[in-house]
Amino acid sequence: MNKIYNFSAGPAMLPKEVMIEAQNNFRFWNKFSYSMLEISHRNSNFIEMVEMTEHNLRKLLNIPNHYKVLFSQGGARGQFSVIPMNLVNKNDCTDYICSGYWSTAAAEEAKKYCLVKKINVINVHNRINLILPMNQWKINKNTSYIHYCPNETISGIAIHEEPKFTNKMVICDFSSCILSKSININNYSLIYASAQKNIGPSGITLIIIREDLIKQSNQLTPSILDYQTLLTYNSMFNTPPTFSWYLCGLVFKWLIKQGGIEKIEKINQKKAFLLYSIIDNSEFYINYVHPSNRSIMNVVFWLTDSSLESLFLKESNNFGLLFLKNHKILGGIRASIYNSMPIEGIEQLVKFMIYFEKRYG
Repeated sequence: MNKIYNFSAGPAMLPKEVMIEAQNNFRFWNKFSYSMLEISHRNSNFIEMVEMTEHNLRKLLNIPNHYKVLFSQGGARGQFSVIPMNLVNKNDCTDYICSGYWSTAAAEEAKKYCLVKKINVINVHNRINLILPMNQWKINKNTSYIHYCPNETISGIAIHEEPKFTNKMVICDFSSCILSKSININNYSLIYASAQKNIGPSGITLIIIREDLIKQSNQLTPSILDYQTLLTYNSMFNTPPTFSWYLCGLVFKWLIKQGGIEKIEKINQKKAFLLYSIIDNSEFYINYVHPSNRSIMNVVFWLTDSSLESLFLKESNNFGLLFLKNHKILGGIRASIYNSMPIEGIEQLVKFMIYFEKRYG
């Protein structure tokens, strides 16, 4: 058995160093007489950890002071409901950019709380998927906000362009690409991301929101999901997922140690280039996304002989390459190569793909 590499789309692998530190602190956190699993969120040591976690996140993403950082529960799917409940009323119009499964799911959920206009931005030519440039998006003049997802994990399609909509509220689901590349926070009104890909383990959700947007929400909004309440209580109106929060903090420290976002972005680009090069230079593997919109986090591809797909997954697993099967709604192969995936994992996958093609191609 070769060294194991976890290509799961989420919950995804965590950095080895983070896992080791969490293991060392599992029973006695920082030499205290208690475990991080047992600590109260009111404990001064926990609050100090929370403050350092936010400090490091702000440093990594260069978050301006007029943006607030909140941590919530319910995952990104929870925010599909929470966002309209906090920001708009039932008769307000909103624009949802649909580029894949998750952005469309967000639009469908928002229909319960406001008027939704779904805008399809996918252009298909000769089976190749391309996303229309933002200046061609047919935005409603009266829209309350624009919502989109820059990285669709299932189809492996990404919007790399940053938004520059004048006087429009822009909301972005960064669940699968947060902290993977440099972004200008000022281009967004609200960013949200579930944790289980690039932040930490599942159970906690990051929200970065412009301060002036936090207001009295709909009276039916649950208090634990109300942005004003979260801000007032420092994201601890109810007992938060303390261990997940702690591990997120370890990941942020690890990212800073790696050299920050600029350094990790270069590594991510290199990893993706290695994989796409193998696919593009082969008649055995195929990717259906235009190069300008290919995901750097989720490389999705198919075998030209689909009958070999099950064998590919079986043998890759024996090769130490785990969880390469794509989501059931689309099929194919998916290599999720988030920040924590070392380049050695990509090299091992490439080696296997070459071997498999030579044997069965």
